[in-house]
Amino acid sequence: MWANPELFLLDEKRRPRVVAGVPPDYFSSHGQLWGNPIYDWDAMRRTGYRWWIDRLTALLAHVDMVRLDHFRAFAAAWHVPAGAPTAQSGRWMPGPGADLFRAVQRELGTLPLIAEDLGLITPDVYALRDQFHLPGTRVLQFAFDGHAANPYLPHNYVPNTVAYTGTHDNATTRGWFEELPDDQRQNLWNYLRRLGGESDGVAWELIRLAWFSVAALAIAPLQDVLNLGADARMNVPGRAEGNWRWRCVEDMLAAPAFQWLHDLTKTSNRLLADRR
Repeated sequence: MWANPELFLLDEKRRPRVVAGVPPDYFSSHGQLWGNPIYDWDAMRRTGYRWWIDRLTALLAHVDMVRLDHFRAFAAAWHVPAGAPTAQSGRWMPGPGADLFRAVQRELGTLPLIAEDLGLITPDVYALRDQFHLPGTRVLQFAFDGHAANPYLPHNYVPNTVAYTGTHDNATTRGWFEELPDDQRQNLWNYLRRLGGESDGVAWELIRLAWFSVAALAIAPLQDVLNLGADARMNVPGRAEGNWRWRCVEDMLAAPAFQWLHDLTKTSNRLLADRR
């Protein structure tokens, strides 16, 4: 915003008129007030979305794919008046929609993007995702509410999907399981066709589910590979302090879990060398 103030919704003193967030959701009853400034999509459009094209080009010099956080905002974003104490007073405002992705596609030729389509999702968000054949996101920690049609259950996946045990916004899988209500624990064991068990191995069970699913890509946070508990959680959405403190130290990278992960990756036909 400092470098490109004309591309954001600012007042005459270059202070945000509105800031980003989301309405009350799974993570917070007051919504999430992120506080960052919001793009002026009309101004972006007048430049042919040059800032976005340059940004993605720079990222793709370092990585193979880019995960678009909060993908739903490209359809519509929650605008909260600057200075509001919570996100509850916001309103939905339209995003750039397909216009942005067409511009990027013309310039880059392909769209190596992952849509993080979590949160309050409406049909227009799915339509935008599918129009450009972007893989969606499925999180196993959201799967075990007892409904067979739950989209996060692996039997409901489509191949154009990225499956996660949990993301940076979730508890570690072990920590999640330890706080899970008894009925949802039982739903998990029923899905795994097991009588039950302790939290010790539950992260590996979810990794196994993700790896053997039809999802084109499967991802597990390092904390889940190492089967770490709640004290290794990365981030609590909506909480401003105390996040991003967990660190991986060198000794962790010698854990036997990595051999187990390699064997699972080979068995599930996700080892790239086996596909050549």
